Amino acid sequence: MDESLKAELYSPLPRYRQYFSYVMNIITAIFTILALLPLLSILWEILRRGVFGLSFDIFFRAVIDNGFGNAITGTGIMVFIASILSLPVGILTGIFLAEFSQKNQSISSIVRFITSILTGVPSIIVGVFAYGVVVLPLKTKFGESTGTGGFSAIAGGFALSVIMLPIVVLTTEQALRLIPVSQRLASAALGGTRFQTTLRIVFTGAIPGITTGILLAVARAAGETAPLIFTALFSQNWSDGLLSPTASLPVLIFNLYNDPSPNKNQLVWTAAIVLLSSVMCISFLSRLLTNKREKLK
Repeated sequence: MDESLKAELYSPLPRYRQYFSYVMNIITAIFTILALLPLLSILWEILRRGVFGLSFDIFFRAVIDNGFGNAITGTGIMVFIASILSLPVGILTGIFLAEFSQKNQSISSIVRFITSILTGVPSIIVGVFAYGVVVLPLKTKFGESTGTGGFSAIAGGFALSVIMLPIVVLTTEQALRLIPVSQRLASAALGGTRFQTTLRIVFTGAIPGITTGILLAVARAAGETAPLIFTALFSQNWSDGLLSPTASLPVLIFNLYNDPSPNKNQLVWTAAIVLLSSVMCISFLSRLLTNKREKLK
């Protein structure tokens, strides 16, 4: 290497470039803090108002008894129903788009386009759709005998499944496409059929990415309010079954926020802590799986 070039390479930066770097670092730090302020202020306000209401027995009492055990149970039931409805369809659709759509480009383009649109549909529209598709038929068939008006955990789970479905489809497709083509070719060279390659090689390798997408979809569904107002409604007591109105944490917060009772107001903030903690834990778990996948590469 030329001595002059070597000297220039190892010489310190000019002062004006050092000052410019310092200024840019300071500006970046300021804007990072400004971006974090809303999140930190929300967390602080929720913790400040709700932490004093936390107790062990509050998780096992219904809302009518100043607890939210029925809301936690209802949220879990409806997310579980949504997962049963959306995960098989979403994963199979993602597999089709990633592995079997080469000969059906027009169909795959339409499916991908509709899925992308679904990700941007407002949740309240999903609630109105689920109300017309599930709540009204249930009201016609069971409403008069049960007195529930068709609002139920099943209807709420269906609404949440519509929200989860596009997330599962798109993340599954992307996870499958990240598997190197060389692994598919190696499987084919060893005599593996298209189905065997997809199931044993591609799908198995994409499981961490698919799981991450599922967790993100669950976190999104667990925090939704508008669809449940139109489908599951609310109940201050324990639900009588899957065909009756069911409580959930987001709707509890929505319904009781303006309640004049100090106990109910405290319950709202404490429920917000539980809901936020649940969503953050699910998001953190998905991040761990993502980092693990990156390390395996």
